[in-house]
Amino acid sequence: MGSGEKILLVEDEDSLAIGLQYNLEEEGYEVFLAKDGKMALEMFDKQDYDLIILDIMLPYLDGFEVAKRIREKSSMVPILILTAKSRIEDKIEGFQRGADDYLLKPFHLEELILRVRRMLERKRWYRNYDGLKAVRFGDNEVDFETLRCKGVSGSFRLTAQEADFLKYLYENRGRVVTRKELLSEVWGVDSNIETRTIDNFVVRFRKYFEKDPKNPRYFKSVRGKGYLFELKD
Repeated sequence: MGSGEKILLVEDEDSLAIGLQYNLEEEGYEVFLAKDGKMALEMFDKQDYDLIILDIMLPYLDGFEVAKRIREKSSMVPILILTAKSRIEDKIEGFQRGADDYLLKPFHLEELILRVRRMLERKRWYRNYDGLKAVRFGDNEVDFETLRCKGVSGSFRLTAQEADFLKYLYENRGRVVTRKELLSEVWGVDSNIETRTIDNFVVRFRKYFEKDPKNPRYFKSVRGKGYLFELKD
């Protein structure tokens, strides 16, 4: 059950918004509802939230733009995108704008609750993080305590989800990790959930840390199996 954590729910479909708000509040979360992109940003500026649940098709500003602007202000708040769009290009854009996870409409309420729970657990975990502090590979630097990084295009901050994923790859360096394993160990979801999420995060890492993303030195694909994080001098 939730512990009063604050969720900003951005959804313009009244029946869905009211249903989600009710069920999330039943789980113990405090839910604030925004019905368009402009309202979402105004509410985000007024107080802190522990999680954003964000529809894509919104009045005034779409969810992609809202995610982008939220990410410019906070790398820590998790963003879960809800959308009826199933095109790969839309999913990629959502991840590029800073989303941590993606759920297609229609979805099962139980699955959404599980995703929310996992994302909030991860955020709580980072508040009290006492594990791997920092790593360097090549000219890249990652500080897992502050989430600050130095990559091919300069300094930036990872999201908590990105940091958790990168930490898992680093701790399992030199070993092929499957998408099924990553979904289970990093996302905490069943392996039958769409694995495109994993692929898009690896694309992000290559953009952040690879001098030649099309010929990666560190984040390598292993056809039919998964990914290999490999350190080279």
